[in-house]
Amino acid sequence: MKNPNEKVYIPISEQKISIFAVWTEMFDEIKSSYELIWRLFLRDFIAGYKQSILGILWVIIMPLIMTSIFIFLNYSGIFNTGQTTVPYPVFSLLGLTIWQLFSSGVISCTNSLVISGGLITKINFPKETLIFSSISQSILDFIIRFIFLGIVFVIFRICPSWKIIFLPLFLIPLILFTIGLGFLFSLFNAFIHDISNLVSLFVTFLLFMTPVLYQQPTSKIYNMFYKLNIPGILIVSTRDIVLTGNISQPTLFFYSCIISILVFVIFWTLFHLVEPIVSDRI
Repeated sequence: MKNPNEKVYIPISEQKISIFAVWTEMFDEIKSSYELIWRLFLRDFIAGYKQSILGILWVIIMPLIMTSIFIFLNYSGIFNTGQTTVPYPVFSLLGLTIWQLFSSGVISCTNSLVISGGLITKINFPKETLIFSSISQSILDFIIRFIFLGIVFVIFRICPSWKIIFLPLFLIPLILFTIGLGFLFSLFNAFIHDISNLVSLFVTFLLFMTPVLYQQPTSKIYNMFYKLNIPGILIVSTRDIVLTGNISQPTLFFYSCIISILVFVIFWTLFHLVEPIVSDRI
């Protein structure tokens, strides 16, 4: 006789999973994990600048070095950055400040699971918290760089557009896109650790293919690539809103925002569904 209390195993392929139930569970986990995200953020922040002479100044030094190199290349005639509407140091520093929010965010999120492997194998907690704590560090670095950028604006007597007050709104799509890629790449990196090196190479390549340190070329080949460069479109549009108050290509920006939201939702959902097997693969 069959035991009425016996649980019947149903293969995953035959289970009916409500996507709305999954999303509800995802948001509930994050709402209940605010304190954990904060503690992980503090851990990474302290570890990043512990026993460092210059400490948090490295956040400013790196873009200054990159800008100085391109200033030299520009004025020496080795590399033509094009005619900018504001002094080149302001133009390039602003572009790099926004770019590094994306680049550092993607790289840190990609490495977050592997770096915290010991924690993952010992404690059961939502792994998404590692991604959100990583992007929090990148956001803090961006704020520090932007404060320094304000000093540069004063030095060069440049007055940004009054629409700079909408800057946080324009950064949201870029942050969502960065987190979405972070979810995807961190999963891949948990299974194949070479992914982190590939992501670093990809980000470096994309920097030189994105009009961050130079004016956007007008060639048809470049424009075809630029239309596929979602972070590039978001970064250039954000820089436009700070300097001129107008977006040069509003249609591309709108589509990029939609894609950013989709990337965030889809890859977060994928991450949440695959999360239970991550600890076995770290």
